[in-house]
Amino acid sequence: MAQTVREIMTTPAVSMPPDASVKEAAQRMRDEGIGDVLVTEGEQLKGIVTDRDIVVRGLAERDDLSNLHLSDVCSSEIVTAEPNETADEVISRMRQRSVRRIPVVEKGKPVGILSLGDAAVEKDPHSALGDISAARGNT
Repeated sequence: MAQTVREIMTTPAVSMPPDASVKEAAQRMRDEGIGDVLVTEGEQLKGIVTDRDIVVRGLAERDDLSNLHLSDVCSSEIVTAEPNETADEVISRMRQRSVRRIPVVEKGKPVGILSLGDAAVEKDPHSALGDISAARGNT
């Protein structure tokens, strides 16, 4: 039987409001050992910010990051998945859309996140990406 996204996604997804500072998000990523934060208003998904977004859209474009908020650097065109979709369907969507992480949403509410690393560990654990993603301390 095909694996569902629910079986391999990371939960819970860490979320922060759009007006949270980029510094707060970076600290949260560091503390949680993750590479992304979902941007939410209430329970509504508004975007996603990755560690790469902070560098490319924040640090590379500004000298002063003290007043930079998640809404300034987040990706707002979000590719999502549902928990009951097959992992293969969502991995294919990730490939087509060139995304490394995909928020998992149920009834409009974020419930987890599926990363390329999660997929590699489950689908091809002996690949280089699977080995690296399964290593302790990997973010």
